[in-house]
Amino acid sequence: MSLQQLESAVVGLSPADLDTFSRWFEEYMAEAWDRRIESDAMAGRLDAAGQRADTDFEAGRCTPL
Repeated sequence: MSLQQLESAVVGLSPADLDTFSRWFEEYMAEAWDRRIESDAMAGRLDAAGQRADTDFEAGRCTPL
């Protein structure tokens, strides 16, 4: 299925089906994001950012939320 076909299918959904699809897709994207973050963390791609955050915290450059 092409992107154009998918877009046409989504446009043709009833309001109830669109709501169901929207909730499903939001969950799907959240899970994909979680998998990507986990993969990046396991591969060490977030290490430098974590080290910078630790350095900033230890230097007092952080403020409470």
